[in-house]
Amino acid sequence: MKLVGVDVGSTTVKAVVMSADGKATWQDYQRHNTRQAEKVLEFLQRMETEAGFAVGVDRVFFTGSGAGFIAPLVGGKLIQEVVAVAACVERQHPDVRFVSEIGGEDMKTIFFTATGTGRSKQVYMQSACSGGTGTFIEKTARKLQVPGERLAAMPYEGMSLHKVSSKCGIFAETDANTLVKTGVPVEEIIASLFEAVVYQNLATLTKGNTPSPEVLLLGGPNLFFKGLQEAWRHHLAKLWSQRKVDLRGREPAALIVVPAEALYYACLGCIEIGQGEKPEIAIYQGRDKLAWWVETGQHEQKAKDGARGLVAGAGDLAAFVTEYVKPAAVRNDADACQRRVDPVLLGCDFGSTTAKAVVLNDDRELLFSCYALSKGNPIEDAQSLFRQVREAGYTDVSALALTGYGKDLLKDVLGADMGVVETVAHATAALHFYPDADVICDVGGTDVKIMILRQGTVADFRLNSQCSSGNGAFLQGVAERYNIPLEAYADRAFEAKAMPSLTMGCGVFLQSDIVNQQRKGWSAEEIMAALAAVLPVNVWIYAGQLQNLRAAGRKFILQGGTHRNMAVVKAQVDFIRGKVPGAEVVLHPYSGEAGAIGAALCAGEWKKRGEASHFRGFDTIAALTYTSTTSAQTVCKWCPINCTRTFIDVQLPGATGREWSKLPLAPGWERVISGNSCPKGLVEDVNEMRVVKAKLEEVKREYPNVAEMVRKDAFRRVNAAAVAE
Repeated sequence: MKLVGVDVGSTTVKAVVMSADGKATWQDYQRHNTRQAEKVLEFLQRMETEAGFAVGVDRVFFTGSGAGFIAPLVGGKLIQEVVAVAACVERQHPDVRFVSEIGGEDMKTIFFTATGTGRSKQVYMQSACSGGTGTFIEKTARKLQVPGERLAAMPYEGMSLHKVSSKCGIFAETDANTLVKTGVPVEEIIASLFEAVVYQNLATLTKGNTPSPEVLLLGGPNLFFKGLQEAWRHHLAKLWSQRKVDLRGREPAALIVVPAEALYYACLGCIEIGQGEKPEIAIYQGRDKLAWWVETGQHEQKAKDGARGLVAGAGDLAAFVTEYVKPAAVRNDADACQRRVDPVLLGCDFGSTTAKAVVLNDDRELLFSCYALSKGNPIEDAQSLFRQVREAGYTDVSALALTGYGKDLLKDVLGADMGVVETVAHATAALHFYPDADVICDVGGTDVKIMILRQGTVADFRLNSQCSSGNGAFLQGVAERYNIPLEAYADRAFEAKAMPSLTMGCGVFLQSDIVNQQRKGWSAEEIMAALAAVLPVNVWIYAGQLQNLRAAGRKFILQGGTHRNMAVVKAQVDFIRGKVPGAEVVLHPYSGEAGAIGAALCAGEWKKRGEASHFRGFDTIAALTYTSTTSAQTVCKWCPINCTRTFIDVQLPGATGREWSKLPLAPGWERVISGNSCPKGLVEDVNEMRVVKAKLEEVKREYPNVAEMVRKDAFRRVNAAAVAE
């Protein structure tokens, strides 16, 4: 009689077939891409064919977050996953006292304590937040364009580390974005992620208990990521030294074990427990009921539980496409060569996930636009943009303006004439095309901006940049998780005939909700449609705190890179018109480039001053040489916050250097300081600080705090004798 253990996890399915003599004759693990039942069905068929797994004879035991509804369909018995893992550990590693298992979307720690009758177990789990899990690491690595093979080999030892949130996956992603924007090397960001994962386990999941040796590391991330293993060994050795744990003369590294079968411990634990069950328990009943569920049952259940898809039918989709999907404008290029020798306005938007550039002529017509996906270094992003502009033939730049997260970092390096605040840039771009706009909704990669206009000026502004709920990066992360290209998102989402209802609000809880819907059998297309449908709710209600859209106006402009996704546009149009009947919802003709267009328009206003542009030129930018340093010497000490700054030193003609600095800089180099949270962080010594303080005092004198003046006057002490007189 064969025993089979199947682990249906949040991202993968694992299975082991054990023969009567206790040897594993078949095992495999694969990603299921949200199709858990389909993947289990495939595994069962393969086990029957390849391992002789027999109906009515052999037995099957299930565990994992997605196994609850599958096990009864094939006659299997469900075993709680921690119980399964613990059973395998106790059998194979009787001396282990601490286990950390990191999965795709959850983490578990188990403490084993010796008692008079055996060993007691204390378990802590985290499954509601992506922080510290394999999905979090892989998602961030994809953003940094680090392939899986390189990620697995990237080290922790010897790398400079940076602060990355260890308690929330969303905040950790924000921290990683900040490190990217400040030019921190990719290797150091990945090492910092490994640091955060281990810290998350030791600081949060251990609940103050000391992980005593021996230690067992399980799960895919612990097995595959070399740097994560190094981080564990570093922190556990340090912890044992601090808490004076007796290692009995053994080396700390030898007390931390990562078994070759680390992926299969839950499966092996199922088999271990199954051996003690009665012979008639968990007899395999075949695949028929599971096949029925896959082909028919789950669709009937979805029809009862879910809502209709993003489009009501072919007619609804056709009407939407007619109104909002416009063919690219085709210009008459008969005089293209002449236009390319005329001076142009150049605007660049250095965002969190992409960099954009546009070229306008003096009549404010768009001549050219280009994109560059963030490579993790803003200077490389800039070089990519300017290379594309130059190759297009627009080499006479009369004015250059920057906007976005990277504007302050790059302004002096590129020789920009002005840096434009994002809200100003986006409002300028919208009003240039739609002077009568009432509301501008800009959804970018990592933030949401809502501007309410009155008579052509911004009267109210809402910004959400700390939570991924409602932004483009969240949608992109979900699409990548399902191996679906972002450009195919809308087409796949429109295929869904029904979709689950997702919870509005925090991105962490939304991620958890997606996992729950996935376990119920909802497909990738249906979940992506639901995510697009809930985005407007998160944008307007959760992020924007706008309960009454009617009061905001009736002409809404949608822009920002996320609105290049037509599934999002469809959801936005339906939501806005549902709240404001008769609303005019307009998609900006260049939604992804709106920020760059606004910057270029502002550059046109600057040009009217008649000054010569400070633009350094294409040759200088292409030849930029730089170094990036983030260390203890770059930490700002002007206040207790101690910002971890990054010094990016760029070789530029005429730069004076900083030979007096703690990190000296020779003439011919210019230092750009990033990672600071206030103007004080931009200076290194006391003399520079005096200049900053003088400027701050000057601003206070020119723009006094009227409220503070009124408060002091209202509560000033009155002289009683003077009143008596």
